[in-house]
Amino acid sequence: MPAIITNKFRINNAEQFSESFTEASPEVYYLGIGRPQAFATQIRGDLRSDNQGTDSAAITPADSVIEEFNTFDDLLAVKKITSSDVSFVIPRRNWITSTVYDYYRHDYGNRITGTTTTQTANSGATTLFDATFYVLTAARNVYKCLDNNGNAASTTEPTGTSTGILTTADGYKWKYMYTLSATQQANFLSTDFMAVVTDATVSAAAVNGSINILKIKSGGTGGTNGTFTGIPIRGDGTGGVISATVSGGIVVSVTVTNAGSGYTIAYIRNADIVSQGATGLTDCEIDAIIPPRDGHGFNAVKELGGFFVMLNASLEGTESANTGDFTAENDFRRIILLRNPFSGGSAASSTTLRATKAVRFTGTPGTFIVDEKITQATTLAVGKVVEWDSTNKILHYIQTRFNDEGLSSLGNRTAFSGANVITGATSGATGTPSATASETADQITFTSGYKDTELDRHKGDVLYIENRAPITRAADQTENIKLVIEF
Repeated sequence: MPAIITNKFRINNAEQFSESFTEASPEVYYLGIGRPQAFATQIRGDLRSDNQGTDSAAITPADSVIEEFNTFDDLLAVKKITSSDVSFVIPRRNWITSTVYDYYRHDYGNRITGTTTTQTANSGATTLFDATFYVLTAARNVYKCLDNNGNAASTTEPTGTSTGILTTADGYKWKYMYTLSATQQANFLSTDFMAVVTDATVSAAAVNGSINILKIKSGGTGGTNGTFTGIPIRGDGTGGVISATVSGGIVVSVTVTNAGSGYTIAYIRNADIVSQGATGLTDCEIDAIIPPRDGHGFNAVKELGGFFVMLNASLEGTESANTGDFTAENDFRRIILLRNPFSGGSAASSTTLRATKAVRFTGTPGTFIVDEKITQATTLAVGKVVEWDSTNKILHYIQTRFNDEGLSSLGNRTAFSGANVITGATSGATGTPSATASETADQITFTSGYKDTELDRHKGDVLYIENRAPITRAADQTENIKLVIEF
């Protein structure tokens, strides 16, 4: 049973996801960074090894339950994504001179009438959204190509924001769609993608079912030479009229003189051309290009294939305004998207949340080194250093399911606790956790020397995981992360 899930289904899913940020009871999403330790082959508590690749060639994450557990184990911090951080996007296509662009057709992928051949674009695309039928110009305007002058190269960059059809000197016909604002350029323009929005003025000017473009499929033979007007566009719309020029007995050009409206079926009869004076003309076929529902420019997201959603987040230094949750003392190798996490047993709502554990020392410990193994006497707890704050005597750490990162020699993951000495395996630094019942340092409240993660472990759904080469952070540095989800 031949069947297809249409692009409208993909766009519907993208719309549902985007709307989930603004509903009356919205979903809550956080973007997180993690994996401060290098990718390597690691030994688990059962003494079996897991190959996780290397920093230069990390493996693709598995879509599995255990991968989601692992993601929480070495997570560093998360930042809330708000509705202003979300936009529909489409693949970026810059206008480049001397390029042949595809033109909009309503029937890419369908059989050409009277044949078993599929209608394809000049680029070879067999679907509209694979075709190169729109461009982004230097002025950050987006235009839809309605006619490419018989597959000629585009040599004149379109300009202007008129709601009418723009014809450039190279014979191309363009439809202005929208302009990227400064905010959209900053937040939703990348090397590969760009924001797609509907311009209210353009939408209001759109005409449902107007026929603007005609294509001569066959010029026919035997017609009387001349230019003939008043030829009706037949179909289910009204008001469409064209003129045709015959030379050498063949129709060589056609022009829309009244675009009409309401067409979803449109064609030009050979007999109507003959009746207007082209006596003797036979076998002429002209394709009328039907616009999208409601007309060109009415809904840019649907017309240009906006089934991609971009999430934009900037990590500014240590995010010090939010208790320094994002450490600048270590790198990261993983990006995740987390939905509806918890913090302290309740739905998370803070702008940022620290996902690492912390311990505060008394006295004067040595200098712990990032990424070194730490162990604790008596409890046999094992962890991995994320950050050492010598000023406040705070050690931030993670505990994974691997030996030397979170599992003891017995294969157990045991929490650090009590006033037992903690030792750095590489640095040799030692520290005794504070026994004070409650104290605050660096805006962190410790209970008997310890602070658990602000993000509850394994609460919430991990929707996206990306392993990548290490990203080095710095206090005066901003990382801008643009996550594109294709539906």
